[in-house]
Amino acid sequence: MEPLSILQKYYNTSSLAYTILVTHSQSVTRKALAIARAHPEWDVDINFIEEACMLHDIGIFLTHAPSIGCLGEHHYIEHGYLGADLLREEGYSRHALVCERHTGVGLSKQEIIEKHLPIPHRDMIPISLEEQIICFSDKFFSKSNIEKEFSLEEIRSSLTKFGNNVVNRFDEWLSMFLGTNVGELISKTKTE
Repeated sequence: MEPLSILQKYYNTSSLAYTILVTHSQSVTRKALAIARAHPEWDVDINFIEEACMLHDIGIFLTHAPSIGCLGEHHYIEHGYLGADLLREEGYSRHALVCERHTGVGLSKQEIIEKHLPIPHRDMIPISLEEQIICFSDKFFSKSNIEKEFSLEEIRSSLTKFGNNVVNRFDEWLSMFLGTNVGELISKTKTE
């Protein structure tokens, strides 16, 4: 599978949305592959990570986010499950799960219902190690500022508005993927 050929089926390659999507996805891919390669003992599917990183945001064109060139009718938060639907139609159900499960640090059915989110009521939390690596890597980059890699402090701060369970999930990944202890991170921040 060639991810760019799938993206090009849905995007005009000279559009702002395509440029932002590809740039963002390449950044996420580099981060995710670096994490995966740093842990050969995990025996993760490197090829899948590369493909799924490039496709995880395929659904953004269906959302209304004019600042990134997306003029669809759906809420931006819907891009995950919408992209998953596209990839399932293309025959890539495993890649579709990454689309569906990468929003935030994943969304539980309970969170979706409690927050009245306009997405299907089902658990959308990364399960496989590959899904978790991609979701974690995605937090370092945004589509509104594609040149910047966010610091751990910036990411944790942005996640606090979603509750402790979200921050805790990110912190677990932080320890697992980067070997960074949250206590060390906090004390380092205070001494700088």
